[in-house]
Amino acid sequence: MTKAKFLFSGMGLLSVAATLLIVVGLISALPSVRIDLTEDELFSLADGTRNIVSGLEEPIELIFFYSESATEDQPQIRSYGTRVQELLREIVIASNGKLSLRLVDPEPFSEDEDLATQYGIQPVPVTQGGPGIYFGLVAAQLDNDPASRVSETMPLIRPDQEQFLEYEFMKLVTRVANPDLQVIGLLTTLDIDGGFDPMTGQATQQWMITDFIRQLYELRRIQTEAESIDEDVDILMIVHPEGLSKQTLYAIDQHVMRGGKTIVFLDPTADSMVSRSSRGSMIPAGMRSDLPGLLEAWGVDYSPDKVLTDNTLALRVQMGQGSRPVAHIGMIGANRTALVEDDIITRRLENLNLSSVGALAPSEGANTRFEPLIQSSRDAMLMDASLFEDVLDPSVLFDEFVSANERYTIAARISGVIATAFPEGRPVIASAEAEATEDETTVDTDDAVADDAVGEVVSSDEESVEIDPLQGHLAQTDGETNILIFADTDVLTDRLWVQVAQFLGQRIPQPYANNGDFVINALDNLSGGADLVSIRSRGRYSRPFERVVIMQREADDRLRIEEAALLERLAATEEQLAALNTDENGQPLGQLTPEIQAEIDRFNAELLDTRRSLRDVQYQLTADIEELGSNLKWFNTVAIPMLLTVLALFISLTRAQRRRAAAQR
Repeated sequence: MTKAKFLFSGMGLLSVAATLLIVVGLISALPSVRIDLTEDELFSLADGTRNIVSGLEEPIELIFFYSESATEDQPQIRSYGTRVQELLREIVIASNGKLSLRLVDPEPFSEDEDLATQYGIQPVPVTQGGPGIYFGLVAAQLDNDPASRVSETMPLIRPDQEQFLEYEFMKLVTRVANPDLQVIGLLTTLDIDGGFDPMTGQATQQWMITDFIRQLYELRRIQTEAESIDEDVDILMIVHPEGLSKQTLYAIDQHVMRGGKTIVFLDPTADSMVSRSSRGSMIPAGMRSDLPGLLEAWGVDYSPDKVLTDNTLALRVQMGQGSRPVAHIGMIGANRTALVEDDIITRRLENLNLSSVGALAPSEGANTRFEPLIQSSRDAMLMDASLFEDVLDPSVLFDEFVSANERYTIAARISGVIATAFPEGRPVIASAEAEATEDETTVDTDDAVADDAVGEVVSSDEESVEIDPLQGHLAQTDGETNILIFADTDVLTDRLWVQVAQFLGQRIPQPYANNGDFVINALDNLSGGADLVSIRSRGRYSRPFERVVIMQREADDRLRIEEAALLERLAATEEQLAALNTDENGQPLGQLTPEIQAEIDRFNAELLDTRRSLRDVQYQLTADIEELGSNLKWFNTVAIPMLLTVLALFISLTRAQRRRAAAQR
């Protein structure tokens, strides 16, 4: 019986060992098989990421510049570097061979360091006076000719980007895969590109936001009476669409239906249209903008005659020279409490300055997703827009203010499958009078007749040919689409976010708010397509052990205590040196006395000893953390498998004994 038990135990051990070997072999043979058991699925890639990397047409190399050897005494940086590498490897595995990863540790005075410099990656010092480390990423086309190789660089992968790493990496890959500048079609009734001020009789310069956009995109102007949007327009930027014809609205609708990206800036009161001078203010017509029919089809409620006021976020403004600043509840300073923290567009923004904004809301029964980007505080309400056309004393607005105790949405992302706002196709316009009646606008008769010819009938002396309104018509989007809507146009004006200085004929921007950053973030987000937009922020990688945090805190306390003692001794020694270096009358001595020299030598010795003890504390901290990590690794790799093996053997032996006992009965 004893021999049988021994043989059985030996066979059990062999079975367990064979099972472990098979599991290890399967994991090694199938590197793409992953089981993510983390709380926030930190190692599970978004579907948008998988679609982007699997659809690459040309191979791309990812070069991760990481000073691994220089971060031996920086456990937090090493942990972050490991996480970055793990995410990059997951992305490479998902690409099915379209991406490759190269790790580069730029040693000083090496060719790798020259390569990092070539790509614009510079070392960053972690501690004052310490060595710099490289921590950047490059995505480059694998082209035979290095001179023509397209590349994009992320000079520094900052720890505060942790939640957005997947998005940032995919944006890099997308730009390399599509290196041509994307086209932004600008449709606006405002003088964004410059215009004429009738109050001063002078031309006005273009807004600084257009300079920012032209640095990254090709900006193309689209006429407000356009009857179609060119298909090569990647992003349609609509600013203050006031009084657009049905033909233009239909052109916008079809741009969205074919998957074109769209960003819209509406406004119940466009302050930029008001011309002010010493003779007074000139308030033109058309200060309110709307997209009738389209917003309803997109699942958005918006009232062009209501302005959002906010008592908590009100900006303090000066209404005249020499006047004291007063709170203006119609002008909002959207700080971090108003910005959605976990969205790609609003991340790392501090404040936006807005004026006479509207409010957005999801329509009842809408099939689209409505995701707020900027919201008011709860101490807010909607007021009639007519109160804001020419406010001379903002304090009068408080007489009308009654908090609704509700947060209103100022900017939002609309996504999903959208149906056309024109189910019957291109709108039919029978005559100029009919168009003027339907749109409630004054339209030039000749232009309206031209619209008739394009929209419905082509006339000639010989015949009239009817055009099918459904010809080329798209009824809904082919899959998910994304639209960004902002209920303010003044956010783009220079006066709310940037001071412009002139230097040698050049305009030098000096931003004091993040309005421009918001617009560029929004365009960058849209330019990546639906897959890139779908990548959301993920949980933070760093989950520090509480024991490690306590150890670091204790070490920091010891360092601070010893540093404080060193500084006290330094101050006392300096006082002693100063006393020894002066005569009875307080005049400095001409030369060092032996007493002063001895005191200096003693102080230098103490200084060296104290610095040595500080280094010992830091070294002991690193050693303790590494020892803790080694113990955990040993426990996870040896102790846990041994415990599982013993448990499996115990269960197996127990079952065998029960079977033998049952057989003997």
